[in-house]
Amino acid sequence: MNTRQEFPKSELPKEFSREWLNIDPEDETNRICGKLRPLVLDTLRKQGGVVGISGGIDSSVVLALIVKAVGAERVLGVLMPEKESDLDSARLAKNLADMLGVNTVTESISDALEGFSCYKRRDDAISRVIPEYHQPGWATKIVLPPDLLHQDAMNVYRLVVTSPDGNEISKRLPKDEYQQIVAASNLKQRSRMSILYYHAEARNYAVIGTANKNEHDLGFFVKWGDGGVDISPILHLYKTQIFQLAKYLNIPDEIRSRIPTTDTYPGGSTQEEFFYRVPFEILDTIWIGYEKGVNINEIANALELQTEQVSRVISDIQSKKRATNYLRMPPVELGQY
Repeated sequence: MNTRQEFPKSELPKEFSREWLNIDPEDETNRICGKLRPLVLDTLRKQGGVVGISGGIDSSVVLALIVKAVGAERVLGVLMPEKESDLDSARLAKNLADMLGVNTVTESISDALEGFSCYKRRDDAISRVIPEYHQPGWATKIVLPPDLLHQDAMNVYRLVVTSPDGNEISKRLPKDEYQQIVAASNLKQRSRMSILYYHAEARNYAVIGTANKNEHDLGFFVKWGDGGVDISPILHLYKTQIFQLAKYLNIPDEIRSRIPTTDTYPGGSTQEEFFYRVPFEILDTIWIGYEKGVNINEIANALELQTEQVSRVISDIQSKKRATNYLRMPPVELGQY
């Protein structure tokens, strides 16, 4: 039985609370699918949709939505692992596709990444920061200072490596090495975008994106990588709202309970470690209050936080939006200036 009380946007409770994030998942599903079908078949004049599936909550929800919109026979799920991918990702993605009746193809991108020198470029930068690091057998990740609610630390990344015997070394990342690691790692997302468009063009399908509001608005995506799509059906939804849709769409518990990760670094960093710095339920509640013009004291009271904590999260949202604005810009046409 669903005990969650949901509210249309026009009927939000007067008193601010976490409930402002509640959606009616059935209505939202019908609204999205009602727009998806004509967009794919009529506006874009495509025969179906291609989705890159990873076993994560976002791609799982999008896969279920496009199946509802156009039918499983018009959908292709593409798994794109590489040698550092979590093995659970492919298993969960394939199981969901089978459950939905969706055909899949698996395309390993490891050879392509070797050809781009993705791993070598990244590892060269890591070794300059931590000379002890060497492959194989070492795990790596980059993380931001944790717990934004309790410390006003800047968004400066640290490199964390773990040796095969479990010894962990952590050092602050200089700018040049950070940029090289990220640029090399982004080859993974850009390679996947190329594979998706191959399968889309070969079938006259549209590429269906899986980014949510958190990723798009705060810049947690790769330009011309996972940001390179034809349609973004969940771009307007906060991460916590994606979980609401997932429950309604009967996405398996194993996927819904999985901690969101980047699945980009072999050290297994979570999205909170790598980028957001605060749990989604708190981040999204503060964010929707901020966007709706709610007084900061009301937001703090609703979450039983101090106003300083809420201010830190809002400042982080503003900072990330400013710093990543170029990601959301279309190519600049000089004739406009």
